[in-house]
Amino acid sequence: MDEKTTASSNNSIISLIGNLQDVEGYRELHWEGGLAEYLNIVKENPKIARNAFQRIYDMILSYGTEEVVENKEKLIKYKFFNDPVDNGRDAVYGLERSLAKVVSLFKSAAKGYGTEKRVFLLHGPVGSAKSTIARLLKKGIEAYSMTKDGALYSYAWKEEHNGQANWVNCPMHEEPLHLIPEQFRARVMAEINKDRPEDQHVQIVGELCPFCRQQFRELLRKHEGDWTKVIGEVKVRRLLLSEKDRVGIGTFQPKDEKNQDSTELTGDINYRKIAEYGSDSDPRAFNFDGEFNIANRGLVEFIEVLKLDVAFLYDLLGASQEHKVKPKKFAQTDIDEVIIGHTNEPEYRKLQSNEFMEALRDRTVKIDVPYITKLSDEIKIYEKDYNAARIKGKHIAPHTIEMAAMWAVLTRLEEPKKAQLTLLQKLKLYNGKTLPGFTEDNIKELRSDAEREGMEGISPRYIQDKVSNALVSDKGEGCVNPFMVINELESGLKHHSLITSDEQRKRFKELLAVVKEEYEDVVKNEVQRAIAADEDALKRLCGNYIDNVKAYTQREKVKNKYTGASEDPDERLMRSIEEKIDIPESRKDDFRREIMNYIGALALEGKTFDYKSNERLQKALELKLFEDQKDTIKLTSLISSVVDKETQEKIDVVKSRMMKYYGYCDICSTDVLNYVASIFARGDVKHHHHR
Repeated sequence: MDEKTTASSNNSIISLIGNLQDVEGYRELHWEGGLAEYLNIVKENPKIARNAFQRIYDMILSYGTEEVVENKEKLIKYKFFNDPVDNGRDAVYGLERSLAKVVSLFKSAAKGYGTEKRVFLLHGPVGSAKSTIARLLKKGIEAYSMTKDGALYSYAWKEEHNGQANWVNCPMHEEPLHLIPEQFRARVMAEINKDRPEDQHVQIVGELCPFCRQQFRELLRKHEGDWTKVIGEVKVRRLLLSEKDRVGIGTFQPKDEKNQDSTELTGDINYRKIAEYGSDSDPRAFNFDGEFNIANRGLVEFIEVLKLDVAFLYDLLGASQEHKVKPKKFAQTDIDEVIIGHTNEPEYRKLQSNEFMEALRDRTVKIDVPYITKLSDEIKIYEKDYNAARIKGKHIAPHTIEMAAMWAVLTRLEEPKKAQLTLLQKLKLYNGKTLPGFTEDNIKELRSDAEREGMEGISPRYIQDKVSNALVSDKGEGCVNPFMVINELESGLKHHSLITSDEQRKRFKELLAVVKEEYEDVVKNEVQRAIAADEDALKRLCGNYIDNVKAYTQREKVKNKYTGASEDPDERLMRSIEEKIDIPESRKDDFRREIMNYIGALALEGKTFDYKSNERLQKALELKLFEDQKDTIKLTSLISSVVDKETQEKIDVVKSRMMKYYGYCDICSTDVLNYVASIFARGDVKHHHHR
């Protein structure tokens, strides 16, 4: 390529970016103007002067809600928590109750009902999405500040140095309305709020920070008290919140107890500038860059808040209760920000006996963030990480993720107080499966019986680590199956740091056995269905059954297809199908009548009956067909070394069905067929009651 073409191809890349950029949008986001213009903007749209709680509440609502009904309970789902900002990367599943509480706290704080004076404390076990919720709020408010609806503003001061003017931003990017002196505020507000309903009134809350106060005083002296001239040296600008630039979003993580330093929260003296300004109590010689200062107008997150030193805690409580912080050597400084802390169970318990816990408990609202107890939600977490798009070159066998998730959820559930209910059945009820004899009300009751449910157990992180281990191990030639993952989960229990007692470890192991047994059931079923997945044979069997049931319920004879003779309904055929789904002799009449009524009702609508529309009947037919075909396929011959051509062909048909219908690959379908064959070889052919 000669230089010319290189240059032109570079130009085309640059013009490509040129076309992608939004210059108009950039100008809007970097708007600058005088205080008078700003007051007009506020007059037009009072939402601009919202406080931090109102802004976050509006931000959450801006993404919309949907209503879900779970066990007769109406839950509002806030779409914001699906992480629309980042295409679902931090989506939070299955925590509708906790999130609804978070939002209602923001709502009451936005209305000024008192929660704006509290620290929001997310509390729950390790790995239960506490940090994720905080991260979502930070990302959300950052993105919101760049939208038209979420616009907010701050200002800068003009400073002359050797005849050169430069602009210095308010270090705490505060609300420009603070520039209006106390004595004029009532008049200005009356003007701005004219013709507005009460709930849309703008209020000015708070005073200038020490730095701006100093600037203000000096300019007032320079202009001999003429405020209108002072604000001529002020420039209002659009404020974009950004965690990376430390604007409006702060994060504080306590280091060890010995070297905690309160300047990290409230700023510190700038020793280089003392020489310039001659005193360490001149605010211009101070950096207002503590987490509380920089998080003004937005949100500050305290990671593991209960590890804070007591001195810090008082800073924190003052900041939440009075909305003020006290920088070294300066007066109280107003802040407007949401304070969110999180802590895990052991930390919280350790402190319960401590007296500063009293002061804290009074001024925090605790929001429990438990582990997920609904299997389908837990599965979603792992599917985000372990899907075909993310995992190249390895196949994850069907049910692998599901079984790992099932075990995780089982460890978090409390044993049901109802005697006949197993933990696995409880898991299935929570997951929306219907069990005979259980109503929605029972499930609600089960939930309220177990109030600590989800606050203990295995964390999703542990599962993710072990699934990853299984993926990188060289066993399984490119396919990871549930046994590999279950083995990883089990061997990890020996040195799991969060398991405190041998009793707990033993219980977790027993639950793994429950999961293995469930898996055995599931794959046995699947192989049976794959063997019996012969549509034509199923249709024939179904037709045959229905003909007999019809004759039986109407006390007629059945015409024999081959001889044309009339015969009695084939009781043995009907029972052999009904027994597959545990219909006792005493209920067979009811069952047959139900089927006939169902078919009759369909006929009235002009629809024909299809066995697939009745799940129980379909299962019965499949099991019966499996039984009839099992011997022709001789599953057990899979295990022997010699397989004749005919059997091999039949096995290949079954394998291809497993691959086509159930998501198996060549490797795992062979494994599963061998595994199920060995179960049958154990003489386990007697019909299993499906748990």
